[in-house]
Amino acid sequence: MWRNIASNALTFLIIGLFLAAGVVVWGARQFRDPGPLAAAICLQVPSGGTMRGVSSDLAGQGAITSGTIFRIGADYADLSGQLKAGSFLVPEGASMEEILGIVTRGGQSTCGTEVVFRVGVNALQAEVRELDPATERFEEVAEFDPASDEALPEEYLSVREAIDTRYRLVVAEGTTSWQIATALNALDVLEGEVAVPDEGILAPGSYPVEPGMQAGGLIAQMEDAQQAILQEAWANRASDLPIQTPEEALVLASIIEKETGIAEERPEVASVFVNRLNSGMRLQTDPTVIYGITEGEGVLGRGLRQSELRAATPYNTYVILGLPPTPIANPGRASIEAATNPAQTDYVFFVADGTGGHAFAETLQEHNENVARWRAIEAEQQSSGE
Repeated sequence: MWRNIASNALTFLIIGLFLAAGVVVWGARQFRDPGPLAAAICLQVPSGGTMRGVSSDLAGQGAITSGTIFRIGADYADLSGQLKAGSFLVPEGASMEEILGIVTRGGQSTCGTEVVFRVGVNALQAEVRELDPATERFEEVAEFDPASDEALPEEYLSVREAIDTRYRLVVAEGTTSWQIATALNALDVLEGEVAVPDEGILAPGSYPVEPGMQAGGLIAQMEDAQQAILQEAWANRASDLPIQTPEEALVLASIIEKETGIAEERPEVASVFVNRLNSGMRLQTDPTVIYGITEGEGVLGRGLRQSELRAATPYNTYVILGLPPTPIANPGRASIEAATNPAQTDYVFFVADGTGGHAFAETLQEHNENVARWRAIEAEQQSSGE
């Protein structure tokens, strides 16, 4: 009898072990296989959150089939204590294993609200944007001027303290140092004030912003970035340029920047100025004259007067030979590279062509024909009210 009992017990033990092994295999498959999420979601993990709370939220949103398996997987991977606060995009069909990696990996939030401060040539603008998980695109919910005396919009005030709100500063190519410094001094997320840096030494681009960071720290980042770009471009410059120093390259690049917003034609615009410098011609470019009037503090807002085009000032390239004494804006990488590696052309003239670009010419006759075409386009636009 005892032999039968022992035999049956062994049988049950073996069956139990097989069942347990089957459960483990099933659980592992559940953890690694694609999940049930039909559409991407934003998962918010609060500061001090727990794996139990996160697993409950995931189960409630239909992202996982079992909170228990999710937590066991986290324990097995030794990640239970690695939960990161933030708002994270969980893609459609993500497995529990993938989701665990998302909420423990750290780094910037990938979902939620983004506030973008844009420093443009004409204005400072802020945008509050929310990520739509379904399209993975940001949708604008508010737009305002941070420097305005008007009350800040509620959409901005309500997200300033949220853990998943990210901030970014975007500086447009061709902005002046005065415009950038004025913008930074107007942002309520930054601490401290900055003086106006030297013209041209700040790199346009996108910079992450942390609430409470020093405005001077952002200026330093832009200076370091521009210095690196300029050094690289100067080291790879073409031979026989009519400029002798990186500083002169920066001046030329700023003029190119203000003359065209089309990256593809910057080397051709650069070639016009290089050819003029090489032949002893005046640069004759309006943006330098305008800078001499405004000193980079905002836009002129009107056309140039004949008296201004004739005035003998350091920035009037209709009067002086060579380059003006300083840059007239902060040029981007494309303009700096064009200044140091211009296209090989015989162009010495260019004028707007009506498409946003320019028509280039080697001779005055060709240029006059291009100017006549542009005047006709201008007249047609004015008559049609464009």
